[in-house]
Amino acid sequence: MNPDDIPEPDRIEGAPHPRETLRLLGQEAAEKAFLSAYNSGRMHHGWLITGPRGVGKATMAWRIARFLIATPPEVEGGLFGAPPVPDTLDIPVDHPVARRMQSGAEPGLFLLRRGGMGSTEKDRDKNRREGKFSKVIRVDETREMKGFFSLSATEGGRRVVIVDAADDLNVNAANSILKLLEEPPARTILLLIAHQPSRLLPTIRSRCRELRLSPLSPELVHDALIQADITPKGGLDSDPKALAELAKGSVGEAVRMVALDGPKLYAGLVALLSSMPRFDAGRAQALADLAAARGGEEQRALIFHLIDFALARLARAGATGQIPPIEAAPGEAEMLARLSPTPAAGRAWASGAEEIGARLRHGEAVNLDPAALILDTVFKLQAIAGGRAA
Repeated sequence: MNPDDIPEPDRIEGAPHPRETLRLLGQEAAEKAFLSAYNSGRMHHGWLITGPRGVGKATMAWRIARFLIATPPEVEGGLFGAPPVPDTLDIPVDHPVARRMQSGAEPGLFLLRRGGMGSTEKDRDKNRREGKFSKVIRVDETREMKGFFSLSATEGGRRVVIVDAADDLNVNAANSILKLLEEPPARTILLLIAHQPSRLLPTIRSRCRELRLSPLSPELVHDALIQADITPKGGLDSDPKALAELAKGSVGEAVRMVALDGPKLYAGLVALLSSMPRFDAGRAQALADLAAARGGEEQRALIFHLIDFALARLARAGATGQIPPIEAAPGEAEMLARLSPTPAAGRAWASGAEEIGARLRHGEAVNLDPAALILDTVFKLQAIAGGRAA
């Protein structure tokens, strides 16, 4: 099997792995903050890289790791004085460290991520190669770090551990990472990627310095897709602002939207809502059929997500009296203004969002018929639009 074809739990389907993305767009402030700490000579041994999903946290971690390993402590000073203070994390693509990291053969780096499912090493390895991953990072994966730390730092340089993602650590694995943070091995930097840092152990958060990444502008989301050689359906001339609005400034989410034709799905949902309180049976059935399609679990999850997205925008429009400045689909602004013109309407949509979200999650958990679940949701939306919600 070609190594490039082996599934990886930290790769977004349809996009390059973060180690392959040498250029990170839109996170100059975070990079500057890290370099400031590095150049101060008092760099923290634990870093919590936070921000919404898909904004480049893993790419930032790999950039930092590449920079640290390629710039060992011994060359920070020397016979001819201190070298120039670095003002970028960029490392040339032909640098030996960059080449080794690209091929997964850098001895100074340990990547901690979810392993294959199974109770034995043989089963875990087989399932990993088939893309069947555990839902959490287990203590079994953290034990593999013992061999990593038993080796001396490469040529006297640094060792770097990337945890992708810390949100996935189970209790025992989290305690193993906490112990490392409390008693870090010499010349070791831990980079913890966290989508929801508030859910981590407070003791882990307190022992790390936070590096927060921000959502990207529509233009940068568009540029990042082009850099990753991902062309939105409709071509490069499709509306990047609408896609970025749907993706909330997340490149990872934009990749998912492109792969599953999210903009078209949301446009259909907006058209359905725009017809309310009339019941548009054709559009409702089309949405239900998409949700019930065989093998369409990812698309069904996206439909549920887009319903949540639309309800949140309806609730916000009524509560604030303001329509989002960027439409996520044609006709959305008119739909929001008509269906949620007052704070009372906003409250009705907010209450409906909570109820509908709970219904969808429960329906998924107990394997209810997806088509029936969607039609039930459409009836609920119709009731709210007509002012008949309980």
